Formats: sequence, structure tokens, C-alpha cells
Amino acid sequence: MKITRLIAYTGLSVAVVTVVTMVVQVPIPQTKGYINLGDAVILVFAMLFGAKVGMIGGGLGSALADILTGYAHWAPFTLIIKGIEGLIVGLFASKEMSAGKRIPILILAVLEMVFGYFLVETRLYGLGAALVEIPGNLIQAGSAVIISLLLFYAIKRVEKVYTREV
Repeated sequence: MKITRLIAYTGLSVAVVTVVTMVVQVPIPQTKGYINLGDAVILVFAMLFGAKVGMIGGGLGSALADILTGYAHWAPFTLIIKGIEGLIVGLFASKEMSAGKRIPILILAVLEMVFGYFLVETRLYGLGAALVEIPGNLIQAGSAVIISLLLFYAIKRVEKVYTREV
């Protein structure tokens, strides 16, 4: 990918991940965190544009959302956890891959997110509080896989029609 496109797609991914993460937030009082829909967008950008865009867009976009919505204490952890999530998908779930091969990679990536936050929450708030957030994070993870696949295939379908007309 040319550097100009890489910069454009990365900037777009940071902006879209930030906005989508900020739009729907369900607070979790025990860990001072929240459930959101940003993961779905991270997965889509990573599948479409690869590891660099997925990692930077996922990490920076999500961390920026934390900072802008009063969860700045989570931003450093989010930067790493969501960056790794985007990296996993970008490295292993190319846009040419079949859905059957892509789904396990998406599941691995979102489970990394769940496990990453569980580790941080355990360290910051104790095992009890961390366990309370697991169901919400699993719902967020499962929703992200489903929504990202729907968005990805919708985008691919539009792209196919558009490239046929041009």
C-alpha cells in the first residue's frame, strides 16, 4: 500500500473508531470502564487495510475515545490491548480469505481484548471486579465479530459493484 493511502486509511480508522466507541457506551461501575461498539470497526479496518491500519486505528482510536469521554485512566491499557486486537486481525485475516477461515481469527482477536482487560482489571481492582466485567466484554466481543462480518461483506459487495461500473 502506498504511503499516502496508508496515512489516509490510518487517519480515517482512528477517527471512525473514536467516534463509534464514543457513541454507545455502557458504564461498568466496578471497574470504571465501559462496553462499546468500537471493536467492530477495528476488525473491519484491519480486515480491509491490514495490520498497520488495524493496529494504529484500533489502539489510538480507542485510547482517544477513552481520553475524550472521561476514561483517561484506561487510555494506556486500551492503546495496547486494542492495538494488538487490530494487529492480530490485520496480520492473519486478509480480505481475500474465506469467512470460515476468518471467523476463528476474529474470535482470537476479541478474546485477546477480553483477556487483556481482565488482566488489567485484576491488577487495578482485584479479581472480583474483573470477573464482573467478563460477561459484558464477552457480549462486546461477540457483537464485534458479528457486526464486523456484516459490515465487511456489505463493504465488499459495494466495492464489487463499484469496480464493475468504473
